[in-house]
Parts: sequence; structure tokens; C-alpha cells
Amino acid sequence: MIFKPTLGRQWQALVEGHYRNTTPTDLAGFKSSAFNNKITLWDPETNGLRYLLELIVNLCRQLTPKEWAYLSAMRGKEIGEPHSVRFRGETVCLDSLQAVFELCFIGDHIGLDGSRIIEIGAGYGRTCHALLSNKDIASYTIVDIPLMLGIASRYLPQVLTEDQFDKICFVPLEDFPALDSEHFDLCINIDSFAEMEEEVVLNYLEFVATHCSNFYTKNPTGKYWDKKLSPDAANEGLQLALASGILRDMIDIHDEQSVEQQAKKFVQAYRPAADWHCAADAWGRPWSYFWQAFYAKG
Repeated sequence: MIFKPTLGRQWQALVEGHYRNTTPTDLAGFKSSAFNNKITLWDPETNGLRYLLELIVNLCRQLTPKEWAYLSAMRGKEIGEPHSVRFRGETVCLDSLQAVFELCFIGDHIGLDGSRIIEIGAGYGRTCHALLSNKDIASYTIVDIPLMLGIASRYLPQVLTEDQFDKICFVPLEDFPALDSEHFDLCINIDSFAEMEEEVVLNYLEFVATHCSNFYTKNPTGKYWDKKLSPDAANEGLQLALASGILRDMIDIHDEQSVEQQAKKFVQAYRPAADWHCAADAWGRPWSYFWQAFYAKG
């Protein structure tokens, strides 16, 4: 019997605090709301929004033909009213771009057509949206807390075809042990292991080692604290964030050498088991301190 994951202290505080009054009742505006600022964006002020839109434009100008084709295949990108730009006639937001970058990195190391995929902590489903829109995935299992599953189960049918959506299985944490008899070609985790208790992350990695053939992760390389943005060092949310995950070293996220040095620890920390090897790792653009790695068993 595999372990039964529980809601970590950081997310318990968010569910009982921030999300108590910010959980959207429909999809209108949720991508640019206080709700989504906690799971995918930092809350942008007026100038911050301008910088964000400029970042999106600059990333669009750098897209390869393959990346642009993947992006164009994702329908419904305007749903949720994200902070977005118009580029080559397409609505483009940062979430869609990151999903395309993730798809390209993963696709360089595994044939995705016909694969069985499990994603741990999928948020509202941006990566699932990209993969199912571009590849003939056999099945896509999403494991998450009920709050996130509720959003994803309403968002994904809006942006996928009926046949694509029918390939998705939503698994709440309490039902995770039921996957003990399953095997997956690929496990994905993006920016959520850093928010979990260390023991929970290690248990998930053990599950990956025994139930999956490949593993892709993109997460922060460490922790940071900007005193100008968060002057209260005793803030409960800050302390919970700094205590979560398996990489808790404080780093200078705007020092490239510091990030790359920490990335060596990242690659080792997220290797599921001794008989797994890292096939590739790289900077997780566009955020300075994110790293990504693809592991294969054997």
C-alpha cells in the first residue's frame, strides 16, 4: 500500500486564509484575480503589469516555429481573462508560454503519443492543456487538492475537445492510494513540490521511482526573501514557504552563478532513486531561479 498524502501546512494556511474569500465561483476573470496570483503569478501593480506584458512580447519574439505551432494548437487561451498580449493574431499569456516551453523540453526526451501521464499538482491545468492539445496522449491523471481539482475540472473542458477531456482522470489526495496498481510512462511536477512538506515530497518521489518510467520536474532551486517586498520576517506565510520543500537553502535569485551552483543540488535532490539517471537539465525560463530536469529509470 502506498502512502496517503495529506494537505501540507503551507496550503492548509492558504485554504483557510487567503482562499477562503478569493476562490472564484466561475471562470470569468479568475486568471487575473487574487486567487490565481497565489498559484501562478505575483500580484502585479500598475508598472508590474506593464513589465509582465513586455516580458510576454519579448518571449513571443523568441519562439521557434515548433513552439509557435504548439502555442497555436491550444484553443481557448483567452478563457479566464489572463494578462495577455496579441501576437501574430493569437492571445498569448505567460502561462501558455511556460506550458509550451515545458512541452518542448519533455518532448525532446520521450515520445508522448500513446503515453500514460500523471501530473502531481496541476493547478488549473495549463500543462495538461498544452500536452493534450498537441499530442495523442493515452491518459492523463491529475492528482491535487480538491480546491484545485474543482478549478481544473471546470477549466479544461472549456479549452479541450470532448475526446481530449475524456482522457483526464481527476484524483483527490485521499484517493491517491488507489493508484498503487497503476503504472505511468511519465510523471510531471511543476512548481508544487517546493510547497509541500519534505516527507510528502520524498514519498511522492518514491511513488515515481516504483510506478513510473520517466519523470519531469520544474521547481525553484531554493528559497529567497526580498526584505523590500516582504519586510516582516515573522510573517506566517513567509515562514511556511521558507520551511516547505526539499531545497530550502536561501539563494540570491538574481545571481546567475548562485542559481547554477544550486541547480547541481536540484538535479540530485529530485532524482527519484539510485537506479534513475538525469537525461537533461536546464534553466526553467523565464524565472531566474527555476530549474527543470528530465529523469529516466534504469
